[in-house]
Amino acid sequence: MTRATRAGGIATVFTTLYLLAFFEILAVPFFEKKTAREILPVVPALVASRFVRFILSVDSWDGDIYVQGLPRGIYRTINSLSPSKAHRSPDTRSPNIIMALSAADLQRRHQLEGAPDPSSKANKPAVSGSLELDTESQSAFPSLASSTPVTSSVAKPAWGSANGPRIRTTVAKTPVFADSFTITALDLSNTGKDGKPATLGDVMRQVMAKYKVKVEASTNQRTRQTTFHIKAETQKELDKAKRSLLALLSPTVTSVLHAPASTIASIIGPKGATLKQIRDQTSVRVDIPPRDSLAVPNGNGHANGSASGKATPSSLDDDDEPTIPVTLTGPQPLVLEAQALLNQIISSKTSKSTQRVRDIPVHVLPFISARKATFEAAAEGGNINLALNRAAQEITVNGDREAVVRVVEVIRSAVESFGSSLTSLKICLPKRQHRLLTGKAADAIMAKSKCAVVVANHDEPSEEVTVWGQGTDLPAGLTAVMESANSKYIHEFPLPGPTATSQQILAYMGRVQYEKTLKTAHPGVDIFFPTPAEADKPSILNIDLVGEKSGVDGVVRQISELIGKLIGATRSVSIDWLVHRVITGKNAKKLKQFHDTHNVLTIFPNKSLEQSTVVLVYDPSTPSASASPDDKKKHLDDVEKEVLRLAKDAADVKSTTVSVEARWHDAVVGQGGTTLNAIIGEDKTLSIKVGAEAGDSSTVDVILVRGASADVDKAVAEILKIVEHAKNDEIDNSHTTEFDIDKEYVGRIVGAMGAGVNKLRDQLGVKVDVFDDLDEKEGKKKTVHQKSKIKITGRQENVEEAKRRILSQVDRLADETSEVLKIPNQYHSSLIGQSGKYAIRLEEKYSVKITFPRHTAENGEGKTREVLKGDEVLIKGGKKGVAGAKAELLEAVEFEKESNNVVKFTVPTRSVARILGKGGASINEIKDTTDAQIDVDKASEDGGALTNITVRGTKKAINAAKAAILAIADQIADEITASVVVESKFHRTLIGAGGQGLKELILRCGEPSDSKLQAGLIRFPRQGEPSDEVKLRGEPKLVNKLKTELEQAVATLRDRVILGVDIPAPQHRSLIGRGGQHLNELQAKRDVRILLPGSRSYNQVGAPQNQEDLIDTDAINIVKVSGSRAACEATIEELKNNIKPALPAGMTETVTVPLKYHHHISQQGNFFRSLRSYGVQVDQSKQPSKSAAPVRPASSEAPTARIDEAEDESTPKILWQVALNYQNGEDGDAIWTLRARDQAALERAQKQIKEAIDNAELASHIGYLTLADRSVFPRIVGTKGANVARLRAETGADIIVGREDNTIVITGKLLVNFNFEMKLTQIEGSESSILAAKDSIVNIASTSGRPQRRYQD
Repeated sequence: MTRATRAGGIATVFTTLYLLAFFEILAVPFFEKKTAREILPVVPALVASRFVRFILSVDSWDGDIYVQGLPRGIYRTINSLSPSKAHRSPDTRSPNIIMALSAADLQRRHQLEGAPDPSSKANKPAVSGSLELDTESQSAFPSLASSTPVTSSVAKPAWGSANGPRIRTTVAKTPVFADSFTITALDLSNTGKDGKPATLGDVMRQVMAKYKVKVEASTNQRTRQTTFHIKAETQKELDKAKRSLLALLSPTVTSVLHAPASTIASIIGPKGATLKQIRDQTSVRVDIPPRDSLAVPNGNGHANGSASGKATPSSLDDDDEPTIPVTLTGPQPLVLEAQALLNQIISSKTSKSTQRVRDIPVHVLPFISARKATFEAAAEGGNINLALNRAAQEITVNGDREAVVRVVEVIRSAVESFGSSLTSLKICLPKRQHRLLTGKAADAIMAKSKCAVVVANHDEPSEEVTVWGQGTDLPAGLTAVMESANSKYIHEFPLPGPTATSQQILAYMGRVQYEKTLKTAHPGVDIFFPTPAEADKPSILNIDLVGEKSGVDGVVRQISELIGKLIGATRSVSIDWLVHRVITGKNAKKLKQFHDTHNVLTIFPNKSLEQSTVVLVYDPSTPSASASPDDKKKHLDDVEKEVLRLAKDAADVKSTTVSVEARWHDAVVGQGGTTLNAIIGEDKTLSIKVGAEAGDSSTVDVILVRGASADVDKAVAEILKIVEHAKNDEIDNSHTTEFDIDKEYVGRIVGAMGAGVNKLRDQLGVKVDVFDDLDEKEGKKKTVHQKSKIKITGRQENVEEAKRRILSQVDRLADETSEVLKIPNQYHSSLIGQSGKYAIRLEEKYSVKITFPRHTAENGEGKTREVLKGDEVLIKGGKKGVAGAKAELLEAVEFEKESNNVVKFTVPTRSVARILGKGGASINEIKDTTDAQIDVDKASEDGGALTNITVRGTKKAINAAKAAILAIADQIADEITASVVVESKFHRTLIGAGGQGLKELILRCGEPSDSKLQAGLIRFPRQGEPSDEVKLRGEPKLVNKLKTELEQAVATLRDRVILGVDIPAPQHRSLIGRGGQHLNELQAKRDVRILLPGSRSYNQVGAPQNQEDLIDTDAINIVKVSGSRAACEATIEELKNNIKPALPAGMTETVTVPLKYHHHISQQGNFFRSLRSYGVQVDQSKQPSKSAAPVRPASSEAPTARIDEAEDESTPKILWQVALNYQNGEDGDAIWTLRARDQAALERAQKQIKEAIDNAELASHIGYLTLADRSVFPRIVGTKGANVARLRAETGADIIVGREDNTIVITGKLLVNFNFEMKLTQIEGSESSILAAKDSIVNIASTSGRPQRRYQD
């Protein structure tokens, strides 16, 4: 058969099979129908190429079939027909056959069933005609199903189980935590000792030894990058080691972040918690300037932003907000991390906006303020606040950003409308009547006539009054103005004397708040004192009184009486205003004594006025004031001499003029006056006038400095230094470049709140300005294009780098695209991850923005800035990045479909408690074992018999979890319950200490000792429940055994009796024995319980059955014995035999002891024990009802701390407080009756009691010594109290070491001296027992305990 015949036969068979498959008569093996429909159109081309090759007997084939968008398995199947590529000839090449089929088309056709587009991988090179496709490559085409076994290791997919944090609900556990990171340039300059830098190996060994981790490093010499791989047993140790390496190997940098002033409180957090968390997390120092250093003071010419040197705040634009410089210092990577955390806080707090509408004409302002309701309605439900500043002629709007914009637009429109439509009418009225046309009167005129009235400032001489309104409303407005101007009686009260005297009287009235006094006495009269500007003018000063005539006359009489008393009682003293602050600061107490001794008030002018006149007034309002002119003059003379003497002592003032060109004035003043404020300092005893403010009419190139000599010299040196630096900076920052970019990219370049340009400024030290520039074609209104101009200023190298970065960002933005993926909403939470970590990882990996829809609205659209439906996900970024993120997201969806299965089933409600376990122990164990997520519904209110359980995870995990839960439920279904009546008095005995009795009972029934299996078998009534029923639950066989065993134990307890025996209370101690040994032996000998008076169970067992035999016995001597009757009687007989005979009647004596000394003498019972040691018993007629120890005084030293200051470890954390002893002691005496066997013991006891009383009298003080912690207490006490006993003997002080706190109480003698004010001035330590004891204790606490042993090799 010829080759052509064979070829024809093969073609016929192949064509027949192809037609059958094409018309879907015959199924294509290994492929689904949808996939087959995609590849069948390609087959003719493939067959034609193979047929030509077959006819021409071509031995090698170098062409691959590549159809864009098809899964790799298709390529493997198609190309498996070609000869082995091992025999290819490198010189034989044929072009690839490429048929484009987009990934988007396949997505729509496969409903997310297809694999991701292989050409969209971000890390793969683009396919072109000049490159050969290797369809055998596992990395290029991940396999759907391999035709032959693959012996080499296959690259794992990106969503596999071994790669990083994958998108799934449960994460596989690993015993070791690992992490890798790369450092571009190592900095070892700060890691060595003695000035020598350490090596990388030294640093790694240091970190491994400190944190118990394993660190490996590899360095790429070409790129100078070092990669570190860390392994640790815990994530915590891993993080610590990583931060330590970054801190040791990275250069220390300083970065300044300009945060809006409104966000500083959020950055600091409540009590500094947020700022401390950032510092602890990143180990970066974060410095926020104090609030005082940021304030812009007024007056003194302290600070300004202009050449005049006037201290006024800088003006702000509508959307501008003052920023605070936040300085970050630390290792570079950690500084960047801290900066990112701060930016997150700032971005979350800047959703609000503040805008101002300024320069509103004064005649329009009343009409605007009357339309407040209209402006609030323009907010359309947004939260805003409106604030009117009449003096500044502006309205401030703050609140939600969008609402603020709308309201400001409405206000501006209203201002323009009223400005063009209002007309005016002018009249002249006496100046005093202007008082009746302002404030509430003006508002009343507006409400009545719809007209506004504008009067000249009261400081101006003009008497002109202007009425503004619509033309038709002006007559009514004029009428309303005249009615208001004549509505009240007005009187001008002139202050007497020359101007100086009037000013002195006015200063006194201001000091004593006389205006408030008059208004309180005459509420119907309005009183207007001269303003400070009027008071400085050399003219008559008047007090305007407005009101009813009778009320005004009363005010005139009261003012006249005061002025009569002030005639001859005032005086002015000229003192340089620069020393006012020194006098009032250092001599405030003396100035107050002038008033107490001489009845003279010293009134200093406000420091902002820079006036040198000090007013002295003999105060007529005090009861001791004299009416004699001679007395007034004498006291004023004395005070004047003293004040001048104080001024002379403080005066060391000089003036210096510095020649500084006007162009450097801004550098000296600083932004908002900050630099000038730093030069002046906190005391503000300097006056610095800049430019024209200096008073030199010939030039403005001067700065005048006036103040104390030393301060002036220092300020001049700083000014010259600042000017020199400014000149150098001008040389460094003189380079400027300008270029244009499309206006649509400006927002992204600038960034939120200027973040983009601020980053360039912080990193490169350049200034970036953006200007709008709209170009239009001449003669046409249609805009051709919109451009914005970018201007960068700084060093030439830095300017060029900033320009390159901006243009690179513009290129990236121009390449930006977006794509919407259809992903069911049920998978969104898994794709986002906890706190968004998986979505953020994709965004950082591919440099894209991924937006998931938020809570779905009623119309089915997500609440996001972009309009998204509930099953849509938006990816925005560069084309390659979008394609890579899309492929990985779709692969993750396929993974979620396989692993996120859900199964629901029901179990009996009564088995839920056992399934959950105590504290969720059982259900958590099932979760950990199966890696499944389990949700148990809460019990319904109607107490349903079944409870729903939902299990999520892989099929294997779901089946395992379901089987474990149903096994527990089946076990509960076979259980039975039983009950046994047990009297409550036996419950404690059956349960035993710590439940040991129940455990032993269950073990006797043959059950295991596992506490989990024992839980719930036996349930006793809870404390307080009236029931005596004990419930049993479990398997029938076990329950029957437990019931039998429990009934036998109860029967035994019911047969027990309680008998009492008379044993003297002093002998109870010997009955118990050392450590309770004797008592335990007696109880174990016959299986009885012996209960002594005072024990917890003594009153719970009931009364003894032989109570009638113990009627005459003291209750404190009755000991109860519980057990079988025979055992109780035998035990009682043994106890009686052990009773020691009573001591023979001895000698007695009485001693009187003050009750307040009782606690000091008794020494917590040690004193009475020492008396009993030689046979002396003490009976007390009375005991104190309260402690004699005084209340511990409150600490006068409140601890202070700043969260940004390091704690000083060298400061001892000791608090020492001393108080008088017995100040709370109880009055009265107690009679102590002493009983002894012989006279010698009695006399010895009397002597010891007398010495104790004498020592108590000497214990005049009590000290409280509080240490940092109780760890040093064992060393202070010593072995068996040896150190405390030694200190008591050496110092004579009584020492009590607290058991529950860190305080040691020391009682003893303290000799002190007091001054005439009864204040402690000196402590004689050599004779003070409590101070000696305190010093000894502190020395013991400060020593380091047992010395360390040294070993030698």
